[in-house]
Amino acid sequence: MDNPDNKKIAPQQDYPDTINKKVNRKMAARTQTKNELWHGIGTMGIVGWSVTIPTLLGIALGIWLDKNINDSYSWTLMMLFAGIISGSALAWHWIAKEQKEIHQKHGNENGK
Repeated sequence: MDNPDNKKIAPQQDYPDTINKKVNRKMAARTQTKNELWHGIGTMGIVGWSVTIPTLLGIALGIWLDKNINDSYSWTLMMLFAGIISGSALAWHWIAKEQKEIHQKHGNENGK
């Protein structure tokens, strides 16, 4: 609630707004249960593939580098770690984006 005088508001005055927000959120959640389930499953799939694809590409690049460059380092192992790190960063970015959209959709001010 906006308080232009910066006076402390009694908790009792804030109850109706809090209750209305919770009721609206609960009603929206009840109407979207089917969509949320498929959305969650889809998100898990996207997160899984966003880690798997860079990891496999890193392994393939590492194997190619090991065959073409005679070096004492294991390029396959280094590219495996690079793929896992880049895939995890991609997945983290995706989850943060989805979380922000969910918070904006539900009107939660605490979402980043």
